[in-house]
Amino acid sequence: MSENIIWHDASVTKTERRKQNNHNSFVLWFTGLSASGKSTVANAVARKLFDANIRSYVLDGDNVRHGLNRGLGFSEEDRKENIRRIGEVAKLFVDSGTIVLTAFISPFQEDRKTVRDLLEADEFIEVFVHCPLEECEKRDPKGLYEKARNGEIKQFTGIDSPYEEPVNPEITLHTHVYTADTCAEQLLQYLRDKQYI
Repeated sequence: MSENIIWHDASVTKTERRKQNNHNSFVLWFTGLSASGKSTVANAVARKLFDANIRSYVLDGDNVRHGLNRGLGFSEEDRKENIRRIGEVAKLFVDSGTIVLTAFISPFQEDRKTVRDLLEADEFIEVFVHCPLEECEKRDPKGLYEKARNGEIKQFTGIDSPYEEPVNPEITLHTHVYTADTCAEQLLQYLRDKQYI
């Protein structure tokens, strides 16, 4: 980074934005295998927050790769950079007083910890969207597992690239047991219990 780049403090603080919004701001970091239901549950939660007049925004892995991260591939180095960039964007959302829901496979614990360390202690909620690989493969809405099994896609998480399950996530949602709506309600109840919302 250049020594000539200096951080400018904003005229409106995160605390002021939170007060105006009448709610806290934080990151809901959805992690799990492809087709586990991360985006589906994240969007269900976002709809319920919106209906409750709570400001939120979903950053979806596929959508972000259409713009901000379109130049990145799926090598380990590119995956790390993908998550680093999302972490920085998520931090800006938190500073804006907004709840940000990120739906990314984010397979490596080290990368998720890097994002957690960017934020204050109560601003990162790791949401493990747990769904067995066999169930994810059955769902396979984009046909990616089939392509990975056929060797058409290399370094696919869960097939020939590892997924490191969270060790101590704040909450685990079992999308192979419960509907997306039920999982969304479970997460919202967690947020209410912990007085995030």
